[in-house]
Amino acid sequence: MDTTSQPSRAQRRSARNHRLRRDTTELAAVFVAVASADLVANTVVHGHDGPVLLVASALALVATAVFHAWWAHRHPHGPPTPDPAAPPGPDTGAGEVTGPLRDFEQTTLWRLRATVSDSPGSLARICTALAGLQVSIVSMQTHPLPVGAVDEFLVRAPQPLGRADLTRAVASGGGRDIWTEQADTHDLVDEPTHVLALATRTALDAAELPVALRRLFGRCTIRQFPNGGATATAGIDGHLMRLPVPSGDLIELNRPHLPFTPTEFARAQALVELDSLLGPRVPKVEARLTLPAGADLTVRRADPEDKAAALAMHGRCSSDALRKRYHGPLRDADRYLDHLLDPRHGQTLAAETPDGRIVALAHLMWDDDSAEIALLVEDAWQRRGLGVDLLRRMAALALEAGTPTVYAVTHASNTGLISTMRRLSAPLDYQVEDGTLVITAHLSEATEQLPTPWPSR
Repeated sequence: MDTTSQPSRAQRRSARNHRLRRDTTELAAVFVAVASADLVANTVVHGHDGPVLLVASALALVATAVFHAWWAHRHPHGPPTPDPAAPPGPDTGAGEVTGPLRDFEQTTLWRLRATVSDSPGSLARICTALAGLQVSIVSMQTHPLPVGAVDEFLVRAPQPLGRADLTRAVASGGGRDIWTEQADTHDLVDEPTHVLALATRTALDAAELPVALRRLFGRCTIRQFPNGGATATAGIDGHLMRLPVPSGDLIELNRPHLPFTPTEFARAQALVELDSLLGPRVPKVEARLTLPAGADLTVRRADPEDKAAALAMHGRCSSDALRKRYHGPLRDADRYLDHLLDPRHGQTLAAETPDGRIVALAHLMWDDDSAEIALLVEDAWQRRGLGVDLLRRMAALALEAGTPTVYAVTHASNTGLISTMRRLSAPLDYQVEDGTLVITAHLSEATEQLPTPWPSR
């Protein structure tokens, strides 16, 4: 045993003397108080000026109270500031930072989620554990469960704290199934406002539904199965959520890192019902484009009503252009265009001449955390900068939707598309397999800022 941690004989003697002095002082104070009270009572009862003394004492007490209130108002007492030279405090075992508390200038935003028991004080214990780490709770919401509840926090933590520190603190407060993820300033919005904003975007544009669901639930896989909702049951199964829509399709969400809650299912179902109620819709946005050769075009969002003009453009394209676009001979153009022009699967831009002919189509199709870009320019309009303009607009739309990467799938010999992708000024990844080339552009790392897709909007 380490004997240096035991008090010495002199220290024990000093402690006993200190207690004796304290007890003697308290006993003397009691005798003085009793004697004073007896003196005042005798003076009031037997003295000639007893009533006057009582009135004077009352006035003195009132004056003292008024002065104390004025003084407290003029000189409020703040909390004591920690002594920088004070020794470190003991470790309480709840994950607290040892040593004197101090303010951290650098902080980090975190999202925390934990399952807690449905009992009084369960939330207070977690809040106390976070307070011990000097973690400030910015917002909080509760997801009720059949047994217990899921508490979700947005917190601001001192920068030295890491994921493990926060997890230990929440666990010490009784939390389980703990999930943490760094947040950013875009998360500094209360949840009702966030959901209403997503509902507004969905109401204006059918292509926003997958984006809204992804922004609502974070990283998740979203798939839509045509005619798959006829026999599917709506609901959640751990990390899987199924949402049949009135059109007969099935929307399936998969989030492997975090199970869904009934509250999240209700929010997703409300967005899907809103989208189904409003039907297909595409915002009327357009921009004027003047090519170097002097031709004026209109770039706008395309919708299912443009199918006839799009088919006519396909008829004017060479077999080589169609082969590079569709990775082989074009078959069933009707079926391809029905899918591509459906706003629920993504966004399509059309370049249109003054007489109403479509000469180019660009597609942005949502795919998990990324999006696929596809481009078809009529042969007579190639090498005029039209493909570059459409590709940059599509990339800007992807960034606007919160998608940091886009990719294009084409034939390995399509040097024109490779050159066009390089014009994005973003890092590119290349993957070639069996003659098929996949080019991935990391838009968030682009060296040049992409233009606004619709300057007039």
